[in-house]
Amino acid sequence: MISPETIVLNGDIRTMDPHCPRVQALAIRAGRIMALGTTEEIAALAGPATKVIRAGGRLILPGFHDTHLHVQDGGQHFAESADLSAARRPEELQAILRDFAASHTRDWVYGGFYYSGVFGAHNLDRHLLDAAVPDRPCMILASDGHNGCINSVAIARTGLSAATPDPENGHFVRDAGGVPTGLLYERATNWVDARKPKPTDDDFAAGVRFAQAHANAHGITGVLDASVHEQHARVYRRLATEDALTVRVLATARVDPSETTAAALARLEAMRRECQMPMFRIHSAKFFLDGVIENRTAAMIEPYSDATGGNAPLMFSPNQINDMFVAFDAARFQIHVHAIGDMAVRAALDGMAAARAENAPWPSWHQIAHVQCIDPADIPRFADLGVVANIQPLWARLDASVGDIALPMVGATRGRWMYAFRSLRDAGALLALSSDWTVSTLDPFEIIETAMTRQPPKKEGNHPVFLPEERLTLAECIEGYTINAATAGWRQAETGSLSPGKWADLIMLDRDIYGCSVYEIGDTRVLLTLLAGREVYSA
Repeated sequence: MISPETIVLNGDIRTMDPHCPRVQALAIRAGRIMALGTTEEIAALAGPATKVIRAGGRLILPGFHDTHLHVQDGGQHFAESADLSAARRPEELQAILRDFAASHTRDWVYGGFYYSGVFGAHNLDRHLLDAAVPDRPCMILASDGHNGCINSVAIARTGLSAATPDPENGHFVRDAGGVPTGLLYERATNWVDARKPKPTDDDFAAGVRFAQAHANAHGITGVLDASVHEQHARVYRRLATEDALTVRVLATARVDPSETTAAALARLEAMRRECQMPMFRIHSAKFFLDGVIENRTAAMIEPYSDATGGNAPLMFSPNQINDMFVAFDAARFQIHVHAIGDMAVRAALDGMAAARAENAPWPSWHQIAHVQCIDPADIPRFADLGVVANIQPLWARLDASVGDIALPMVGATRGRWMYAFRSLRDAGALLALSSDWTVSTLDPFEIIETAMTRQPPKKEGNHPVFLPEERLTLAECIEGYTINAATAGWRQAETGSLSPGKWADLIMLDRDIYGCSVYEIGDTRVLLTLLAGREVYSA
């Protein structure tokens, strides 16, 4: 009998395989699970060269999948930008930027990850940035990726003026005289990106290396890069060819509203043909149907409920959505949608229903990401249409962006259905949990704790529970990061559970999250991450 290359003994292994849900030990050969059993049974399989991992009773789970994050853009952005995530006052933001600018002599100064729940049109403009970086172009981006700001030098360098029209699906915030303040909404950030130095392939490759190491350290072995273009695909192909990837990468290629259906489909089909590799695959088409509530670019069924009111249009017209969804579904693309407002969610479901009616059902597992607001009438449509709710539970808590901004804007009636995860689950929807990193942490254990408590961590104070009736259970959260996430990525036959024949992607934790207080789950640390039986992280 051929001996395993590695065995794991004396663990508390939760396999996520209903036929053998909990075992003490497993064996690995050729990167795959060879056998499951007791410590005595698996130890008997070992040969002279078999590596032995003694788990000491620790909890072992399948490697987690983050089904919506921004690997290349986020990693590259982290590498070149000041981290503004801790700033809560203008002077704190300025101090971080000022220190970062002094640390290098690059032509532009970048900052990232500022909190749009604190910084907005009332306190953020070019003058604030000028005081920190007066002599070079400066651009900062919010953690949500939907807002940004540039200083006066950047405004001059890019040619932005009162006469510059807003780009499609973007907005330059202007003062009473029509002069740009420097604040950028949605695709206005892309307008600036097109006029500043572009990252190289090497820059993006470094971003991938940063991001995948960060993911491995948090127990993540599979990712879905949630918006890629041709350059991203080229970088992933290179890294996959070099055997340099330590996460299994799926990617969704972005479709632009300015494209015709035929042109977009031809472009993505060419990308998909070139990107079918064991460790990297493009399989889906990405549609941004709206923006975010904080800057009033989320599309709502009814106008906003606060004194300012107003609403935002969909970024694709309903006819365009239906036409494109039918065409991409027929070409067997998965459809991956950004939808924050309840109108965007409804429009996405309508498009998916049109595709299903035209092309007949198939196991597409089309996905709607975020689902911050939903009309209750649309909740059962997820299960009816076989649509995955790709959710980011860390946001489902009463912090400033929800309690002080979003809830007053949508009103109490719609606020009841904000991040309605339990309602979706009870209506039969498949839930996949994810982070949307770099919008927020990719640490799955912080995210799981919030999904279960609907509160910030205790270390941040005693906060009220946000809609406790929408809490999820631990079992549902683990499913959302393992077997459900693998299903949503069309790779449940290969990953998502520790079943014989599947890849040996697994993680060992420092605590039993099934037995500890729910308020301690967020402190969980990963001790070991294996990808196809190979160590990619060890504490």
